[in-house]
Amino acid sequence: MEWRTIPSTETNHILCPLLDECVVVNLEDILIYSRDMKEHIEHLRRVFEILRGERFYVKLSTSDFALEKVQFLGHMVNSQRVHIDPKIIEAVHTWKTPENVKVLQQFLGFTNYYNKFVRQFAKIVVPLTNLLKKNTPDKWEPKHKEGVEQLKQALTSTPVLILPDPECDYVIEADASDQAVGAILKKD
Repeated sequence: MEWRTIPSTETNHILCPLLDECVVVNLEDILIYSRDMKEHIEHLRRVFEILRGERFYVKLSTSDFALEKVQFLGHMVNSQRVHIDPKIIEAVHTWKTPENVKVLQQFLGFTNYYNKFVRQFAKIVVPLTNLLKKNTPDKWEPKHKEGVEQLKQALTSTPVLILPDPECDYVIEADASDQAVGAILKKD
């Protein structure tokens, strides 16, 4: 028997059948999410089966199983919801208003990672992203400060995403304008 480590570029490919069903992959980190213990055991079985089929094995000493909640990629995740890690919320609170294009790019990149937590994210950032266009004067106006503050407020108001229950009915609410497109999934 050959023991190997999964190359980080292969993890997504190997676990592709379970992505968006019960697995999230980041390089060599695998998060298996489930609604209850019975489902979790089944998900673990399926992941181990796929890995074993590729002759990859889990190192138990560096793994955690059946956790009630987990911190993963700047998020806190449990069986019912996902929210932004409190450390990230604190970082947003203390982030100074960008004073130049480079700092604005950093701020927008950082906040874009959490855009799913901000309703109308694209609409809020339009005035800010316009500052990044070539041949645009680097002129900071009240609407830019307002956009930054709106984003900070939205991200620090402890937004939570509820995991959809497949037994419930949902409605997709979509909105579009000349500047942005967005949609949310709402319980009917």
